Amino acid sequence: DLHRLIRRQRQMCIRDSLCPVLAVHYHQKYQRNEQHEYHQEKEYHLRPIPLDLSHFIISFREYEKYSRDFVALEHKLDALQTKPALTRDGVRITLLGNIEFPDEAQVVLEKGGEGIGLYRTEFLYLNRPNEPTEEEHYQAYAETVRVFRERPVVFRTVDLGADKYTQSRRWAPEPNPFLGLRSIRYCLKNLTMFKRQLRAILRASVLGQVKIMFPLITNIQELMQAKMILHDVMEDLDEESIRYNRDIEVGIMIETPSAALTASTLARDTDFFSIGTNDLTQYTLAVDRGNELVSTLYSAADPAVLRLIRMVTQDAHKAQIGLSVCGETASEPEYVMLLLGMGIRTLSLTPPMIPEIKQVIRSVTLEECHKLTRKVVGMNSERQISGYLRSAARKILPEAY
Repeated sequence: DLHRLIRRQRQMCIRDSLCPVLAVHYHQKYQRNEQHEYHQEKEYHLRPIPLDLSHFIISFREYEKYSRDFVALEHKLDALQTKPALTRDGVRITLLGNIEFPDEAQVVLEKGGEGIGLYRTEFLYLNRPNEPTEEEHYQAYAETVRVFRERPVVFRTVDLGADKYTQSRRWAPEPNPFLGLRSIRYCLKNLTMFKRQLRAILRASVLGQVKIMFPLITNIQELMQAKMILHDVMEDLDEESIRYNRDIEVGIMIETPSAALTASTLARDTDFFSIGTNDLTQYTLAVDRGNELVSTLYSAADPAVLRLIRMVTQDAHKAQIGLSVCGETASEPEYVMLLLGMGIRTLSLTPPMIPEIKQVIRSVTLEECHKLTRKVVGMNSERQISGYLRSAARKILPEAY
């Protein structure tokens, strides 16, 4: 699907007002300067696209016009910055940003975001020979919290694994790292590292509305063990007379079928859920989204994935805990009405997409969303669902398609 390909590349490139080309390949590098500050470098490489584009006829001149139209749309949508994400029938939706670096916090505000729903803390560990100190953690977190003050900032504990960082530190790489010692499992096996980060987050919690989120929780034992370690760190801070928010909210990411199916149990011991649609889709469909040979099978519109999202939403509402959706699904306009119709009221997304998602929200009513959701529930194929969602979104925001 050419439009979907272009849209995904645009999400990565629009921050710098770049007009992406069909064969752009995007990389991020995390560098550390002499002042121990981190900055982001971007590399763009041209490479062949692993898709058969023989059926598409598109000239560079046509594509340049297409890209210019998209940039013009972004500037038009930026006018929504100060307006609320309110449906036409008055339902308030909370839009939060996903970031990796402290300096991205200001971008979230500029785009109209109301806080941080996902702070990826892994950047401190990348492209360096040694682990970050507690003070380095604290300074990075404190900088972000000060930007938002009383607005929420959700720190996801380090989500390392299935990459060079963890595999290069093993005497023998894992045969299947995506199902191995990654994310919260890696933290629970490296307690010194884990506690160092938790101390920094707790110290920063006195500066604003800080929340802690554990990634890739698959069962109640992992959740309880992570919370026990958090309480141990709290006791250590008490003994050292270091201030922190004793009532800090603790949540988890729902990213696996096992977590989704036991959400009602997990909800009893957590303050909020965040549905990570990227990994949830990957693990539910047994598809490596980075594998070009099977990537076409990866879709959050698959009925199995949508059923799990509905189950988690219902269980969170029954338990009266917070709930949000993050990942690519929250950034895609075609999924907005479906998520709202399922009962989602908080979306956490990439900052450049906040105005576009806000425009969709301000163009619909909740009844329209419920009607669309009921229609989708009766469909039994990913292709049928995707086509229907895209058609509905095109009517609302035709400029984006």
